[in-house]
Amino acid sequence: MKSRLLMAGASALLMCGLAGNAKAENLTLCWASWDPANALVELSKDFEKSSGHKMSFEFVPWPNFADRMLNELNSGGKLCDLMIGDSQWIGGAAENGHYVKLNDFFDANGIKMSDFIDATVTGYSEWPKGTPNYWALPAFGDVVGWTYRKDWFARPELRAEYKAKYGRELEAPQTFAELKDIATFFQGREIDGTKVYGASIYTERGSEGITMGVMDVLYSFGFLYQNPDKPYDMEGFVNSKGSVAGLEYYKSLYDCCTPPGSSNGYMSEGIDAFKSGQVAMQMNFAFTWPGFESDANVGKGKTGYFVNPKGPDGKQFAQLGGQGISVVSYSEKKDAALEYIKWFAQPDVQAKWWTMGGFSCLKAVTLAPDFPKSQPYAQAFLDSMAVVKDFWADPSYATLLQDAQKRFHDYVVAGNGTAQEALDGLVRDWTQTFEDDGKL
Repeated sequence: MKSRLLMAGASALLMCGLAGNAKAENLTLCWASWDPANALVELSKDFEKSSGHKMSFEFVPWPNFADRMLNELNSGGKLCDLMIGDSQWIGGAAENGHYVKLNDFFDANGIKMSDFIDATVTGYSEWPKGTPNYWALPAFGDVVGWTYRKDWFARPELRAEYKAKYGRELEAPQTFAELKDIATFFQGREIDGTKVYGASIYTERGSEGITMGVMDVLYSFGFLYQNPDKPYDMEGFVNSKGSVAGLEYYKSLYDCCTPPGSSNGYMSEGIDAFKSGQVAMQMNFAFTWPGFESDANVGKGKTGYFVNPKGPDGKQFAQLGGQGISVVSYSEKKDAALEYIKWFAQPDVQAKWWTMGGFSCLKAVTLAPDFPKSQPYAQAFLDSMAVVKDFWADPSYATLLQDAQKRFHDYVVAGNGTAQEALDGLVRDWTQTFEDDGKL
């Protein structure tokens, strides 16, 4: 693998000297199949015009995205010249030689990682974490946040009833305790002749759904993946008292306040529940927000957005989503692929990306004075990205994720055992994986 990376680095340097002289290529960009990908197709037409290259796209539905694309990388396949891969892949992709290291290319072309939101550089680009070794350009910032029916919250009769019961105004919750009160208040209520429910949360078992939802809560209750002073030492951190309380909270929210049939829901199910008017609040990644603004049922001011609430001790974090864009080391068109990354990093391209529904990570876009008012959800996006944490990006992340999926779903949805037992079991699972990897 090392020889591949040396060749890739030489290719990057060569491209720096020959930019503009490369022959026209047909590049294939691989990503998940979702609304942002459709926006990127439109945006990329500008690249085709300016470069002479032709862009093709391979988009895979989210439930199958990881399996399909990780198999492609692990087999050394040449389908993808550019990959917008999940943040958790970065460790394995770097260590296994799937991605081209981009440091020399960035330096030669004046692309500075300090120009991008810090959390996205750490989450999408760095490996090892905390070191200036870059394998991707931050491409799509995303984070788990919440939407709520702003129009329902504004109804005088509901506001009066809520205040009489809870002693505070019916507003977007600041804490998880407030969120559960609001979800309980709406659960089973009739609004406009329809029975509605409190909240849609992640419960999906097959890929990553329930882990993304549970972690979105556990971080703010004090969960840590490991001892900050001793890597891979997880006892008392993964299964701390705060972690147990957070997992108990998540189950209680599932039990009290979700719609019927919510035992295996993720992004699309949450979108459907919110757009159809089933729920007062919805947990989902920020990429869904532009679609709500344009929706006939929940758009035009009916939807509000809020950052993941604070935990009982005032901690506030949110689960990072999003992806970086990388050059696949097996591509035979690396020079042209690097041209695409150079083009995509330009401030004017990033500004257009935001207007089209892409979540730019460039500070020149997100820190611009007019950004918070550029969309109804812009401020919530900014505030959310300031408090993100991410799941393991370790090369064994897929095994670590499968363990979490099973432990969380068995407890939260199936009701097996206790939260303490689930987290104790997770510590055992993860410890075994890291022992097998020679890290313990």
